[in-house]
Amino acid sequence: MAVTGGIGPVEPGEDTYLRNVTGRAGPGGRTAPSRARHRRSVRTAGATLLLLAASGSLRADRAREPAEAPPPYPSQAVTLAYLDAAPGPGGARGGGFSFAVRLSVGSGPPVTVTRIAQPSAGLSVASSPAAPFQTKPHSDSKIIVTLRVTECDKAPRNPGFPFLDVTLRNTRAIQTHSFILGSRYARQLSQALQVACGNDSR
Repeated sequence: MAVTGGIGPVEPGEDTYLRNVTGRAGPGGRTAPSRARHRRSVRTAGATLLLLAASGSLRADRAREPAEAPPPYPSQAVTLAYLDAAPGPGGARGGGFSFAVRLSVGSGPPVTVTRIAQPSAGLSVASSPAAPFQTKPHSDSKIIVTLRVTECDKAPRNPGFPFLDVTLRNTRAIQTHSFILGSRYARQLSQALQVACGNDSR
């Protein structure tokens, strides 16, 4: 059978149909509604990222806020000054030397004096008020300290820079601090020790 050619529009065959395109495809193959949905998704994701970044920045700012400064160490808040020799039980001839000191507490919490001592094995130490006692901040306290000779052979006859070891405690720490009381204290202590133990040289 001969096939004759024809010219004209091609008719759709049986069981074929045309798809109704509601939007024109773009260069990437997406239709206009698809691109709009994509832009909305991008905007939503961007807003979420901005909110997360702002929240993280606030948390970081709060973390960078300086913490409350701790109180000073007790040795930094306390000063001890020698005042003068003071009457004491027994006097120098009884083997004792009493003197007054002024303990001052600056800023910070109250400071407790838990112990007063000195380095010589030949001397004992007592105080009035007796340790432990507490001192308030921004206050001065007068303390009478009595050194008593227990062994002349071990007592320093001519102390150069005698000091007191004072143990201090506040809410931050407990420390033992050595306070040098100056040349007048050294001179008067030396005189008292010579009276108590005799004027013989060692």
